[in-house]
Amino acid sequence: MLDLSIRQTLGAFTLDIAFTAEEAGVTALFGRSGSGKTSVINAIAGLTRPDSGRIRVGDTVFFDSARRIDVPVEKRRVGYVFQDSRLFPHMTVRGNLDYGLRRVPAGDRRIAFGPVVDLLGLAPLLDRRPRGLSGGEKQRVAVGRALLAQPRLLLMDEPMASLDAARKAEIMPYIERLRDEMAIPIVLVSHALDEVVRLATTMVLIGEGRVRAVGPVGTVMGRLDLSAATGAQDAGAVLDLTVERQEEADGLTVLAFDGGRLTVPRVDRPPGAAVRLHIHARDVIVALQAPTGVSVRNALPARVVEVAESGPSSADVRMAVGGSFLIARITRAAVRELGLAPGRPVVALVKGIAFEPESGNGGGTGRGRVVDV
Repeated sequence: MLDLSIRQTLGAFTLDIAFTAEEAGVTALFGRSGSGKTSVINAIAGLTRPDSGRIRVGDTVFFDSARRIDVPVEKRRVGYVFQDSRLFPHMTVRGNLDYGLRRVPAGDRRIAFGPVVDLLGLAPLLDRRPRGLSGGEKQRVAVGRALLAQPRLLLMDEPMASLDAARKAEIMPYIERLRDEMAIPIVLVSHALDEVVRLATTMVLIGEGRVRAVGPVGTVMGRLDLSAATGAQDAGAVLDLTVERQEEADGLTVLAFDGGRLTVPRVDRPPGAAVRLHIHARDVIVALQAPTGVSVRNALPARVVEVAESGPSSADVRMAVGGSFLIARITRAAVRELGLAPGRPVVALVKGIAFEPESGNGGGTGRGRVVDV
């Protein structure tokens, strides 16, 4: 368990953060720039000292102001991957990786050089120097160097913020493999929703130095107050489903969850594989009954849970679909005319799908493919 409760005054800004998260997987600190995310991981790393509070990772206490515990940076065994790779330019990739390994006594080395090279696809790069690498390649080397320092926790501060879309698409699968194949908890800082939706196990939504929400990604994304901390354009929900079957003749895949089934363009995954969908509020229509004679194939029985204004003429409708939630952004006039209120049974029509593949079984469809079905 990652257990953190700290307070720190940073000039005119006050950081007052408290949350717990499962140690395994990726805990994503998400929020707008300047919300305090990097300050949190700097405190975890020991780069800054909170005014008060505690930081505990598993059974190890890094900081506890009441007990006067403040473990030095070098003894926390925390790996840190920054926005820029910070590789040593005079060393080859092999030399940069060896640097992380040499800092650890031989008897404490649990993570070996070869598996890290294989995990991150670094073998073709070992004899090259950083100046000849792409941005994505540099970040993969930076991750490898951090891993070979044998961390008990890996901190990643906007590791893809400086990459263009192509380089970001290149490195994302490697971070997924790191999450799935290495028994090292990761704390990821990001203000990019697509990164959090695709990678995170737990989402911590931070705004103005405070925790606004914490929990599984789907639970947090299903809250209507998300836009207050992230911007109205990010409204949407996340569903975790499994591949039920392929409809080869039509090039479609049927995905199942406890709220029903969704038919989507083919996902190249075997039956039983996990798939995560990010469904934007603007791509969901609310109906009082299942329509006929329309092209939208995905109609899910739902129940209105909450309605909240989202703009001068719009409203967000939160609907329970099984144990999950969907959000629809519609006009306030439609809310009135349909008589939408908590408890009302409706049908949620999903007209667009954005794929966020889980990678536990390898492969995936990639991010950003939004298709009407």
